[in-house]
Amino acid sequence: MTDVIQPISKNRKQVVYQVFTRLFGNTNTTNKPWGTLEENGVGKFNDFTDKALSEIKQLGVSHIWYTGVPHHALVRDYSEFGIEDDHPSVVKGRAGSPYAVKDYYNVNPDLAVDPANRLEEFKALVDRSHRNGLKVIIDIVPNHVARRYQGLTNPEGVEDFGASDDTSVAYHRDNNFYYIPGQDFKVPEPKGGYQPLGGEQHPTMVESFKESPAKWTGNGSRLAQPEFDDWYETVKVNYGVRPDGTKDFDELPAGFEHKYHAAHFEFWQQRSVPDSWVKFRDIALYWLALGVDGFRYDMAEMVPVEFWSFMNASIKQVNPDAFLMAEVYQPDLYRDYIHLGKMDYLYDKVDLYDTLKLVMQGTGSTDAIVEVQDQLMDIEHHMLHFLDNHDEQRVASPEFAGDANKGKPAMLVSAALSTSPTMVYFGQEVGEAGAEDAGFGLASRTTIFDYFGVPSHQRWMNNGEFDGGQLTQQERELREFYQRLLTFSLESSALMGEYVQLHSYNREQGASRSTGGNTGNGYDGQMFAFSRYDAEQKLLVIANFADKAKGEVTLRLPASLIDAWQLADGSYTLTEQLYKQKEIQLKVEGGEGQLTLKINALDSFIFALS
Repeated sequence: MTDVIQPISKNRKQVVYQVFTRLFGNTNTTNKPWGTLEENGVGKFNDFTDKALSEIKQLGVSHIWYTGVPHHALVRDYSEFGIEDDHPSVVKGRAGSPYAVKDYYNVNPDLAVDPANRLEEFKALVDRSHRNGLKVIIDIVPNHVARRYQGLTNPEGVEDFGASDDTSVAYHRDNNFYYIPGQDFKVPEPKGGYQPLGGEQHPTMVESFKESPAKWTGNGSRLAQPEFDDWYETVKVNYGVRPDGTKDFDELPAGFEHKYHAAHFEFWQQRSVPDSWVKFRDIALYWLALGVDGFRYDMAEMVPVEFWSFMNASIKQVNPDAFLMAEVYQPDLYRDYIHLGKMDYLYDKVDLYDTLKLVMQGTGSTDAIVEVQDQLMDIEHHMLHFLDNHDEQRVASPEFAGDANKGKPAMLVSAALSTSPTMVYFGQEVGEAGAEDAGFGLASRTTIFDYFGVPSHQRWMNNGEFDGGQLTQQERELREFYQRLLTFSLESSALMGEYVQLHSYNREQGASRSTGGNTGNGYDGQMFAFSRYDAEQKLLVIANFADKAKGEVTLRLPASLIDAWQLADGSYTLTEQLYKQKEIQLKVEGGEGQLTLKINALDSFIFALS
């Protein structure tokens, strides 16, 4: 049937490992700000050896997201391969932003040993990934492309973005871009002493960048000379939304939020859609045909939800199991982009991530986690959890937590709280702090704009051995924690089962027994506890976000949970699941449960009923 929602299969958790492809295999440790590829090195597709991929799989990973694969604008001479130079004034950094794509039908030549054979090298990477049990995700950036787009290997019948646009008008439904007729584009006035390439005199800077007429900038700026903080290296794609915001295409009928992708597919088959819709659909189907298993959509909320209905329904017709995740940062849009736009997963950034960040920094209470989970319970499976990605500050950076170990309780909560997938950014598992200024990319975030190395990750990589041979003892222990947690999350049936938060109950119990300003049970707003269970497995998850010991803490389980677990009065053994080195006793009396355990600084546990 096509008139009902078909739920996503939820047999086990999924774990996405994000790698910044250009940086992953780079063993060069020079790290010169604004350094060239020759000075600082670059990672290649071939650096993802069977050994590397096997180690990633064994970390507890189901999907690998290769960030920065499509060919994007960068400052390097590849003219012998027919690639036009990109002008440094509209490239961020030297290696360029992966979100300024200049050719959607090929891959970044930097990533290939032989740039002429770059697409074949990527296909081989997809095959190796699959051989090692990993599904492959790449980026699609639907809202904007590089200011100068150049498709060199387009399939027959496919023309470049903007090739047939009527540039004499600001808007036409089937133009790929918006224009500012009669005005030429001007590079923004720089801020803070910024100079392209750090001030290097580069031959492509002899002449200024030319674009006539000017196009709207990627973030929506309609100025011929955008501001420096605008996404000036990109131009906005037109999806048939008129400049006044009205839609130049059919909208989905009422009730389509309850229909599965096949009904959405059938709906659009009978309707005319803007040219940009067709272009991006064909791009997605092209990559699926090359073996890619899913996509991460950049800034999906800036593209109308109707397009996503069209796009994702087309993808699911070809591969019903395709993994589709997206950036949407406005909570009031979540349900539309899930139910109407047919997204599988959205970033849980402004809710869980932001909440956990404040708790880790010591400025927020775990009480807020309860509210987040309550607000998202109807869509909890669709809200992808993470603590780190290429856009965010590294957990270990002084600007975030200052200590990778402070991420351990947050990581445990993030991975176990919901049935949603978990995402880890490469280097996170060994405590990468992103401390270096790379040139365009500044400290606290691992650069996505520069040729650079990632120190903690390089120690794990160990000159291509991928065995952690140079890690410190603390880094080894941290990676072991991640491996145990992620592997458990993939294997646990209970993490796809029922959720019962125990936090509010224990906060109330502590308040009712408090004396002298202390909670009567030792449980406070720096701890978080909940249960996950199904018919096969009963779990208690307990995390202490404080970097000081709590001492003896008494946790109480309400009668409703004891009844759901079908426990009679008596004593039961709970065994810690990650390290298998701790057992505690759960006492059930009068239909209620109670356990006491010693909580040290940053302790995080998953206990299972034996």
